[in-house]
Amino acid sequence: MTGEDVLIKRAKKGEMAAFEALVSAYERRVYTLALRSTNSHEDALDITQEVFLKAYKGLPFFRGESGFSTWLYRITMNKCVDFARSKKNVAVEPIDDEKILQLPDFKEKNQPEKSLEKTELREEIDIALNMISEEHRKVVILRDVAGMKYSDIAKALSIEEGTVKSRIARARSALRKILIDRGNISLPSSSKQSERRREDAKL
Repeated sequence: MTGEDVLIKRAKKGEMAAFEALVSAYERRVYTLALRSTNSHEDALDITQEVFLKAYKGLPFFRGESGFSTWLYRITMNKCVDFARSKKNVAVEPIDDEKILQLPDFKEKNQPEKSLEKTELREEIDIALNMISEEHRKVVILRDVAGMKYSDIAKALSIEEGTVKSRIARARSALRKILIDRGNISLPSSSKQSERRREDAKL
């Protein structure tokens, strides 16, 4: 049993300290998902609070058939969908939010040039993400930003694992083409890309 499993078990018994530990572990990523969905700090905070409130109420029914993070991200997706529907009367599907990019690495706060480079790169990736299809945007963000396993992404989106892998491959290819065409950034070397593909193949 992992440390997280212990926290979940304790939280199910009503131990608030255990649930607060789970919140601390995931609130940054949940907030980031919500922020990229709404483009509003206040709305993202509201959604984050609603996600953890729903998670707390639903925890007794969490059976562990999927990972806690998968379950929590699914709640986040649905909350973002609810928000989108409340703002515009159009049909949307889960993860309308995912323009997600990682927040700045605070270890680089004393390296302004590197921080600026990363900020510019994130902006370019954000633009590129908005130019690919929603189904591709969903999987590549859950994989490359949220760091989820292929199997967990498949469970979260209710699709086959093979479909996840093929969509990620197509999404990365599309993003690479867009970024090259825009000509504003330097992409990783082919050796690094090959290394990443080898790492993915192991999962």
